[in-house]
Amino acid sequence: MRNYTQQDAPLMEAMREYHINRTVRFDVPGHKGGRGNKELARFLGDECVKLDVNSMKNLDNLCHPVSVIKDAQALAAEAFGAKNAFFIINGATGASQAMIMSTCKAGDKLIMPRNVHRSAINALVVNGAVPVYVDPGEEKKLGIPLGMSAEDVEKAILENPDAKAVLVNNPTYYGVCADIKKIADIAHKHGMLLLADEAHGTHFYFGENMPCSAMEAGADMASVSVHKTGGSLTQSAILLCAETVNADYVRQVINLTQTTSASYLLMVSLDIARRNLALNGRDMFYKTMQYTEYAREEINRLGGYYAYGEELCNGDSFYAFDRTKLSIHTRNTGLAGIEVYDLLRDEYDIQIEFGDIGNILAIVTAGDRELEIERLISALSEIQRLYGGDPTGMLNSEYIPPDVALPPQKAFYADKKAMKLKDSIGNVCAEFVMCYPPGIPILAPGERITQDIIDYILYAKERGCSLTGMQDMTLSSLQVVR
Repeated sequence: MRNYTQQDAPLMEAMREYHINRTVRFDVPGHKGGRGNKELARFLGDECVKLDVNSMKNLDNLCHPVSVIKDAQALAAEAFGAKNAFFIINGATGASQAMIMSTCKAGDKLIMPRNVHRSAINALVVNGAVPVYVDPGEEKKLGIPLGMSAEDVEKAILENPDAKAVLVNNPTYYGVCADIKKIADIAHKHGMLLLADEAHGTHFYFGENMPCSAMEAGADMASVSVHKTGGSLTQSAILLCAETVNADYVRQVINLTQTTSASYLLMVSLDIARRNLALNGRDMFYKTMQYTEYAREEINRLGGYYAYGEELCNGDSFYAFDRTKLSIHTRNTGLAGIEVYDLLRDEYDIQIEFGDIGNILAIVTAGDRELEIERLISALSEIQRLYGGDPTGMLNSEYIPPDVALPPQKAFYADKKAMKLKDSIGNVCAEFVMCYPPGIPILAPGERITQDIIDYILYAKERGCSLTGMQDMTLSSLQVVR
């Protein structure tokens, strides 16, 4: 076997050799390198569809990698400081679910913050594990949830000594990081694993002066969404494992839900992105931080908006801030975040990551340009001037602590009935309701519906948030447990 280094991209090299050999295609996919669907080839590009291939001996197989995919994953593990790494072609959603399902079985407890992505709670619906929620607390001025405090995690562990693991966001969508190293130490002291949702933390492994990465903190597993800030194609991610985890078992769990027809376009994008990060990540994320620091300073000069940063760190639940995040509080302009989001897209042709009721998030990378940063700042200034108003009466909180009545799986699969939104108060919800993005549930299966939650949902609907997860896509009614 060849001795690869971070300069290499083994899967890319194998695919290039396959392409040069002009192999005759009597396998799937049926478009046969684009010849069977010329419109597809024209739209995506000839080279792209020619590289859309199926598993074969010289290109390895993601379900049972023994050659170039195995080598590419080994290089990824080395680059990220893990013992093992798995390519995931179902996004960080697939990685998080595999992480949880390889750690917890039906009835097992998982200690976690409630402000998790829906994929984590989905895993509990599928495998029957039971959440023990830790209130992440709230930054009152911004109305955003924070990270878990180490003290609260230890309290949850002492109250639930039979829990299998602790799950931490590193960072949250807004860029907030808990003290992950301290939490990892506490979890390990009590014989529990530490799992990290690092969907938004790829750059922590390669940039300078970044918050602590999960692997550096001593986490046992981490779900990393490389496509978000690492440069791979959408839907590609990596699951990292420390030596404390049985990687062969994890692979079996991944194969329970991951397709047997893995996209080589997604996999090779991970291979190429890993090489680029290993060789150029330091410079890439230095440039990113230059952009975001400049944008924060200029946006805060505008007044009304608040582009927040490390000044809010409190040494615990807001232990560190991801300075590559351009998170902006909009409430004092008299505009909800979703309203600013819509205006930027519809009036200024600027697409940002998300807007909620009080904040917006712009994802900035080294792939952006100075002119585009200036265009965003200018648009925000004009939006405030043209559309801003009095913030009196606006909702401010993005987090409502849950009242958990049933485990997610039991509620989701229970006998249920539809009830009008305003009549559902006091009942137990049997489905998800969330603004997407960011995909953090307002309601999850098993949680009691309260007046505060209904008020939030109605306010979010009125302001134009994209609400998802329900059977009734108009959200006139909710499914509740009978």
